[in-house]
Amino acid sequence: MFLLRKLSLPLVGLMLAVGVGQARSAENYPQRPVRMIIPFPPAGAGDILGRMLSARLTETFGQQFVNDNRPGGGNVIASELTVRANPDGYTLFIASATHAINPALLKKLPYDSIKDFTFITLLADSPLLCVANPALGAANLKEFIAIAKSRPGKINYASSGPGTGGHLAVELIKFNAGIDMVHVPYKGAGPALTDVIAGQLQFMCTSPLAVLPLAKSGRLRAMAMTSAKRSRAAPEIPTVAEQGFPGYQASLWYQMLAPANLPESIVKRLNSEINRVLKLPDFVEQLAIQGGEPLGGTPQEARRYTQVEIERWLNLIKKTSISAQ
Repeated sequence: MFLLRKLSLPLVGLMLAVGVGQARSAENYPQRPVRMIIPFPPAGAGDILGRMLSARLTETFGQQFVNDNRPGGGNVIASELTVRANPDGYTLFIASATHAINPALLKKLPYDSIKDFTFITLLADSPLLCVANPALGAANLKEFIAIAKSRPGKINYASSGPGTGGHLAVELIKFNAGIDMVHVPYKGAGPALTDVIAGQLQFMCTSPLAVLPLAKSGRLRAMAMTSAKRSRAAPEIPTVAEQGFPGYQASLWYQMLAPANLPESIVKRLNSEINRVLKLPDFVEQLAIQGGEPLGGTPQEARRYTQVEIERWLNLIKKTSISAQ
């Protein structure tokens, strides 16, 4: 017993030292710029949200929070970069709903969407706005579907990548309406929207953060919101459900992740500061103008939310036979 007590003293000392070290690491964090990996190119909804957030966190922490755009691969490229980074708080990842869709849509992922990440907090939720090129001649979703039915396989729709919320939202419309359209995936909403505006493609569902100003200016025609209720940002635009598909609902959501095993002290500090930013009146107003709603919450809530979403998409994709193409 005496020997065990003697051996336990250094162990207790080590545990105390680790605890103090973690507290100090959070107190002094960050001491250099922080990279925020964005799985989309500039001008997309995730990029806009990332820039809004990085500007506020830079003010809060006194160190630069810098967007690092890594589009492509249905968010897999950015996710894998995050997983391989050191869990020191200097690499963060703004994940989208695609993070929960990929396990159902892709047969093999180079990471586990739950175990290989540290969950910090949910960020924001947004419906998608479905838009069409005005030259197509459709004034609303019903008219668009009628045109698509008369031209099976002739209408092309864009997405910001396979497995993204925009891809799945259109596939659900196709499934419910019984229409045949061709999916053309891009590496982000920005380049996809450019080609829809130019008329090379005819249709797209994406976040109002990126597309609502284009719809209001007339460069694109708003077809429908994918939310259960009309958006505060554009109450004049009817939902998909209102136009013949009761129960239809799809949305984009974003959350802040980091590599697995990020020290709990840093997780707590980031969670606290990000939740504070999400409640700032001007930040909430700026987000609302773009069609988004702040979420926030605990790391545990973010993790559970993702687990539920993964299961939901597993069931849905199995039922509809949606592919990654």
